[in-house]
Amino acid sequence: MKTQREKMTDGEPYQQFDPELIERRTFIRHKLIGINQLDDNEQRNQKVKELFAQTGKDFFVEGGLEFDYGFNIHIGDHFYANYHLTLLDTCPITIGSHCYIGPDVGFYTPVHPLSAKKRDADVELGKPISVGNSVWMGGHVTILPGVTLGDRVVVGAGSVVTKSFGDDVVIAGNPARIIHHLDENGDVIPGD
Repeated sequence: MKTQREKMTDGEPYQQFDPELIERRTFIRHKLIGINQLDDNEQRNQKVKELFAQTGKDFFVEGGLEFDYGFNIHIGDHFYANYHLTLLDTCPITIGSHCYIGPDVGFYTPVHPLSAKKRDADVELGKPISVGNSVWMGGHVTILPGVTLGDRVVVGAGSVVTKSFGDDVVIAGNPARIIHHLDENGDVIPGD
């Protein structure tokens, strides 16, 4: 029989107030209070790396980081996130290499049931988020549960990404939509 943590990570309905999950969230909250107060970048980033499932080389996040568990966060090489990154990692959040994240960006994997009866019973589930390589997100971007973004995607500031997109596109808006296709050099395809 699966634990509530296993059900949560697998995207199955689980009890969000399971003692093991509460204990981990409380542990992370206490850690983040100290981490976010550190003005030494190297020290702050090393402490964050210790709480994530995976990080590559050249990992850097500014202060104001928030996340729930850490064990569902996987990040590739050459990663930069500006101030106030939020990673609600009920399910895995996977971010590729050479990704740059603007300030106040949120990745949200939790999904609450539409049924009030189920919500009242504290049932929750989630859908994973996956981001490819060489992705750039402007400030105040929101990535919703179940979204997959391909490689070399640019997400305009303030966008709310509600669905998945493939490689080599510029997306923006609420909900985000394709506003440009990019060629192999990263230039906007003429006539697009």
